[in-house]
Amino acid sequence: MVHIRFEGRSYDITENKLGVMAGMNDAAIKERLAQHFDLNLDRFETYIVDRRPSGDLIIRPEAVYG
Repeated sequence: MVHIRFEGRSYDITENKLGVMAGMNDAAIKERLAQHFDLNLDRFETYIVDRRPSGDLIIRPEAVYG
């Protein structure tokens, strides 16, 4: 499962629907997201791809503290 936090909303999308496969690098995953949401790739430039031990992915904006 791929959990995406984008513009204040959460989405849970299967890897198959996004075209994401094990071993893909962050840039390739962000490219698939941009295609899925029909957006420019730069919209996901600062996003973090967090790989969980379960195999799930969490894609979220970079956290800013302070």
